Amino acid sequence: MVEITATYKGNLRTVAKHTESGVELITDAPVDNHGKGESFSPTDLCATALISCMATIMGIKADKLGIDLTGMTMRVEKHMSSSPPRRIVALPVEVHAPASVPLEKRASLEQCCRACPVFQSLHPAIDKTIRFHWDV
Repeated sequence: MVEITATYKGNLRTVAKHTESGVELITDAPVDNHGKGESFSPTDLCATALISCMATIMGIKADKLGIDLTGMTMRVEKHMSSSPPRRIVALPVEVHAPASVPLEKRASLEQCCRACPVFQSLHPAIDKTIRFHWDV
């Protein structure tokens, strides 16, 4: 079990703390939802969690396969609903991975993204298209 706490600081801002490490992060409401957009919004963190989880799970698999993914990048766009209820409707992901990864190992690494805990935890109605580019 991991404990995370959050304190509301006013002005639509929170400070969240990872109690095990003591690391803190600030959230702010986005400009399109009454905030200043000066930090990650809670839904931004959801999108961030998705690509961070994908990269981590791919890294674990790559280590087992003896493959170095250093330099791999991921990009996610967060699309919100245009009508109530306000929610994430799409999180399209672009993965740019090393071209040096052997062709026969790529499918296994790509499958890891769809098996990551965050991907599996997100509501199925959220479009989570993933495009892979083996070009780094």
